[in-house]
Amino acid sequence: MTDTNTTATNGSSRTPSHIAYQVRDREGKKGIWTRIGSAWAHADGNGFNIQIEAVPLDGRISLRVPTDNKE
Repeated sequence: MTDTNTTATNGSSRTPSHIAYQVRDREGKKGIWTRIGSAWAHADGNGFNIQIEAVPLDGRISLRVPTDNKE
């Protein structure tokens, strides 16, 4: 990704509140999660700004709260 520290529209947070992943399910195995973007919550709490670096052709997009867990 080019710039994960982009200032959110409200200007209060440079760190994304969520990370966007493409998830491809595999039969009988764990899904493959690929980071494709970031999201920042609106100041009023009623939405998100989402910056996507890649658009998946299959699977789904999942927004997750960032963690230090690399599993």
